[in-house]
Amino acid sequence: MVLQVGAEAPDFTLSDQHGAELTLSELVAEGPVALVFFPLAFSGICTGELCELRDNLSVFADSKVQLLGISVDSTFALRAWAEQEGYEFSILSDFWPHGGVAQVYDAFVEERGIATRATVVVGADRRVLASFETAPGEARDFAAYREALELV
Repeated sequence: MVLQVGAEAPDFTLSDQHGAELTLSELVAEGPVALVFFPLAFSGICTGELCELRDNLSVFADSKVQLLGISVDSTFALRAWAEQEGYEFSILSDFWPHGGVAQVYDAFVEERGIATRATVVVGADRRVLASFETAPGEARDFAAYREALELV
């Protein structure tokens, strides 16, 4: 089960699809962050989910929440995917140690070596403000994002 409301979100530094290193503690100093864990780039459900996020970026901007995707894919795969789909938000590579961040957020499927579909909204003090996840093979409902952002 993914980190729950009130838990302290572990700090991390990961590279985005452009190779820039982003550190959670630095990002949340500027405002809340939504961490969107997903299994794999270029897969059907993940593409559908992230395209829906792309098409609704204003919902996050209106709430002053920075959106970050996270998967075990390499930065190279994430860059190609982001360019193909027109994603204008950062997608972080949790490639090595393989799924290390997903593991400490309890959002890793060990037997498959991928992140689960989990979302964690983190506030300025690195406390979890909202979190939710879906069963394997099940896309997240965008309404869950709206509900989570109301708690920010």
